[in-house]
Amino acid sequence: MGVMFGSGSLRRRSRSGRNYKPMSEINVTPFVDVMLVLLIIFMVTAPLLTVGVPIDLPQTKAEQLEGDKEPLTISVTKTGKFFLQETEIPLDEIVPKLVAITKSGYNERIFVRGDRAIDYGTVMKVMGTIAAAGFKRIALITELEERL
Repeated sequence: MGVMFGSGSLRRRSRSGRNYKPMSEINVTPFVDVMLVLLIIFMVTAPLLTVGVPIDLPQTKAEQLEGDKEPLTISVTKTGKFFLQETEIPLDEIVPKLVAITKSGYNERIFVRGDRAIDYGTVMKVMGTIAAAGFKRIALITELEERL
């Protein structure tokens, strides 16, 4: 036997269910649960979405540069391979790809990441090739030294 609390008076529901009205509210609890799980997943994986080429960067005490958007990154591995973001690319194709990618022209910020085991000349060859093409904002990437 059920009792409905509606317009201020008590009414009995008949056994045949003629007075039964389905609930027209959406249960949002499962939706909120899924959104919170997705939020946690994105918060954990977002820092891992940086350039994925494994490089042992040299350490320095220099302060980090601030920027409004993520720059293009060229990586040089200890085996002498070149990567534009995460794509392996020959040295002679770096400039045409940079020109095709950059929308704001030659003022686009470009970071060069060189493994500490690679010789200085190879990193400078990459920077010289990019600078000779007219790009003006080229920077080297290092790791901060651990302070005791």
